[in-house]
Amino acid sequence: MSIDIKYKPELPETKQPIIIIGAGGIVADAHLPAYKIAGFEVFGIVNRTRERAQKLADTFGIPNVFNTVAEAVANAPENAVYDLTTMPAQYIDALNQLPDGSAVLIQKPMGDDFAQANEILELCKAKNLKAAINFQLRFAPFVSAARYLIDKGLIGELYDMEVRVTIKTPWEIFPHVIIHPRLEIQYHSIHYVDLIRSFLGNPQSVLAKTLKHPAKDLSSSRSTILFDYGDTMHAVINTNHDHDFGPNHQESYIKWEGTNGAIVAKIGLLMDYPHGVPDVFEYCIVEKGKAHEWQTVKLDGSWFPEAFIGTMANLMRFNEGSAAVLQTSVEDVIQTMAVVESAYKSSDIGGVKVSGFELTVKG
Repeated sequence: MSIDIKYKPELPETKQPIIIIGAGGIVADAHLPAYKIAGFEVFGIVNRTRERAQKLADTFGIPNVFNTVAEAVANAPENAVYDLTTMPAQYIDALNQLPDGSAVLIQKPMGDDFAQANEILELCKAKNLKAAINFQLRFAPFVSAARYLIDKGLIGELYDMEVRVTIKTPWEIFPHVIIHPRLEIQYHSIHYVDLIRSFLGNPQSVLAKTLKHPAKDLSSSRSTILFDYGDTMHAVINTNHDHDFGPNHQESYIKWEGTNGAIVAKIGLLMDYPHGVPDVFEYCIVEKGKAHEWQTVKLDGSWFPEAFIGTMANLMRFNEGSAAVLQTSVEDVIQTMAVVESAYKSSDIGGVKVSGFELTVKG
């Protein structure tokens, strides 16, 4: 059963020049390549270390390099959109300098904790910013394709969603992230928390445990998060970034199961990161009580960089009025941050202690 799957993002109808604040690795690896593919104009870039910004400007043909956010704002063209890519500790200062009413895409996460997330939300409201958080996994081709099949009702009623990641992650290539006291959930599994919310809404509660590796100086590198959506919906995230035993048993996928079918998307980017392997998108449909053969669909693009087109395109379309919903708005993503905070609380509190039985050892 072959289906014509619609999965590519709609692009804006108007020209909206981008000013990028920050010049880290994610800008070089994802933001700028994505904008080049989409044909978005990047007007300028600013970074605390000008040399880093100049290097990216030279590589990607960006006409303007600014020394400060204030300078970038003062020289911004009409209808400019801001792309804030710094670490969360710098968000408030940068957002305060943007013109009221501006459109801004803020790199995830929405702050380093829930309190900071609320501070960012209140500032965006006070300045009337059209503000979105860059949870670009929602727009990855394999996620958009799955959403299309599910929204069309082709796999029936969704009752199971699972994210499983068993890989070796080279945290050392992220020097500003590897030292974070909330490493795994706050900077990795948060993508999956947000993704599950985008399909299933807000859970009633969460159970979670995030763990260290005994031989590594990391705050956490493995997590399990179980979402409570009632008696039939099963939603779980399992991550293990310590599987350094070769590729044979590494895995990275998202699975959706419904009453009439299932979808499995291999997240190739995470395998042999940062090189990656090809994504694989498969689905199986049940008709008249009989399952068809699994279908494999070749999709254009991947999480990096193509998903980054989707978040910026949605912001631009919302800004121009051609899209009614800002998908990853700060008002929506604050709920993702609330779930993440609850996951950390659950991990700290622990599970229900086993009691009510005795172990008797007879000699």
